[in-house]
Amino acid sequence: MRTLSMLCVLFTLLACSPAERKAGNLGLVYCAEANPASFNPQITTTGSTVDLISAQLYNRLLSIDPVSGEFKPELATSWQTSDDGKKITFTLRKDVLFHNTDYFTPTRAFNADDVIFTFTRLFDVYNPFHFVSEGNYPYFQSTGLDQLFRSVEKVDDYQVTFELFNADSSFLSNMATDFAVILSEEYAQKLLNNDNLEQIDVKPVGTGPYQFKQFQRDVMVRYYRNENYWQHPVALKQLVFDITPDSNTRIAKLLTKECDIAAYPSNAQIPVLEAREDLEVEMLANLNVGYWAFNTQKPPFDNVAVRRALAHAIDRNKIMQAVYFGNATAAHSILPPDSWAYQAQPNFPTYNPVLAKTLLEQAGFEDGFTMNIWAMPVSRIYNPNARKMAKLIQSDLKKVGITVNIIEYEWNTFLDKLTLHQHDSVLIGWAADSPDPVNFLSPILSCAAVFSGKNPSNWCNSEFDLVLTQAIDTNSIEQRKEHYYTAQQMISQQLPLLPIAHGLRLQAKSNQVSGINIPPFGGVQLANARKE
Repeated sequence: MRTLSMLCVLFTLLACSPAERKAGNLGLVYCAEANPASFNPQITTTGSTVDLISAQLYNRLLSIDPVSGEFKPELATSWQTSDDGKKITFTLRKDVLFHNTDYFTPTRAFNADDVIFTFTRLFDVYNPFHFVSEGNYPYFQSTGLDQLFRSVEKVDDYQVTFELFNADSSFLSNMATDFAVILSEEYAQKLLNNDNLEQIDVKPVGTGPYQFKQFQRDVMVRYYRNENYWQHPVALKQLVFDITPDSNTRIAKLLTKECDIAAYPSNAQIPVLEAREDLEVEMLANLNVGYWAFNTQKPPFDNVAVRRALAHAIDRNKIMQAVYFGNATAAHSILPPDSWAYQAQPNFPTYNPVLAKTLLEQAGFEDGFTMNIWAMPVSRIYNPNARKMAKLIQSDLKKVGITVNIIEYEWNTFLDKLTLHQHDSVLIGWAADSPDPVNFLSPILSCAAVFSGKNPSNWCNSEFDLVLTQAIDTNSIEQRKEHYYTAQQMISQQLPLLPIAHGLRLQAKSNQVSGINIPPFGGVQLANARKE
């Protein structure tokens, strides 16, 4: 019944004349794995949401070239940093228009007021939108960016200066992430006048290649082409995200041409897909890590000996074969090998159930205990099948006397509950939004990330935070590497989480589709997508 109703929706979405059908590029359907948690990436860190909204609806001041790693202009054409590193002045692009939608008609182009509104919302409690959506800005809070801003001041309509409390070598990298999108101050003012502030995160207005049209939970998200996109003409008239959590159903829809692209096919499905002449399977390198996090504030996981016992009790080689099918690299640190600060950890836990039992006995758990593992209900780059992984871990832990209950929730419910730190342990991961190593370390392991609810290990270590601060206080790459080496060693010694694998991003699509850009960090970019 759901497939039939979805077909009806798609026929409505993509209805056109014979001449238009012949022309192609009318619309593209992307089978996605989850509902968006929001339509504003400032208030979420979930990769499934970033894929659907960030690069499709919005732009940033700058971005990072995925090949060279250099910063590229977007809504800012240039930027200058003061000698002390505390002031960064951006010169803004002119003649960029915000979306003209059913619910908002802009009367002016993008300017400095929009930049000031966007970022003061994050840190200024007097900004009327600061406490909308519970005042939670997880990426900015977990990286400490919200505490870094001293002020954002207008020089003129097309120049704005950020003043920081201290110099930060990661500032531009963080400003280039999918979370640092620019909102419309004029739209915000309209919502304020109408006493409808919550709409800013529900009905989005950006400057990106597509604009919001419709969201039907558990069914679809629909965007229309932004006819006034500042960068180039957009080929697709419509972009539809078909919300399909089950991987088998996503692939079935791709095979029956209900979808043009299917996110995260399972490894077992790849041979079938590769045998089809009308389909292409892409395996893309990506900076990410899948890990098993322990709630270090809950006994017995507050005991590092117990965490180490759990790490030694599981057979990661079996996980690599049964879950990743060779489409991943086994982790030997939290950072992936392609990171410029990567250092394989010599004391990384290996499969040793005898040592695991000894450690448990030394910790006073010779008879074992019962624990929960929360497993993600969706496929992600870093963990294509968390439930299967949880079952393998459950089997291994049983051999050392530990009983495991596997807990699952709907994806957004899972994420909401995870912020409350009620879990014993969780299988989850992180995909980087910039190549800067701090993008891995701060958002998931800093004390600030604990307070924002985005640190799944609930681990707050002031010495670790100090090392991260030392790393961003210098512009010397060699000094930064040394600090990040120290940080990786601390994680390996304390084991708030066990890194498991760095996965390849898998995607299947029709060979009629081109122009899909999936950089090694950040979300999917569909501005150049075409369907012939």
